[in-house]
Amino acid sequence: MKHIKVLGSGCRNCETTANLIRIAAEQAGLEIKLEKVTDIAEIMGYGVMSTPGVVVDETVVHAGGLPAPDLVRQWVSE
Repeated sequence: MKHIKVLGSGCRNCETTANLIRIAAEQAGLEIKLEKVTDIAEIMGYGVMSTPGVVVDETVVHAGGLPAPDLVRQWVSE
């Protein structure tokens, strides 16, 4: 099971990113653990300066702006 973290303050883009990931996993029939990280110190620990950030299995795969749907599907299916 993939562990995916959405890093951000809880802004609209962060919420949308989390929803995109959740929907992509459901459509692929895959189970993931989705976590929202709002602690600034923890976000900075990943080196993310622009949110939303996305971490898949402890690897930063995205930072800043909404990710493209194809990219989200790739994260959940790899």
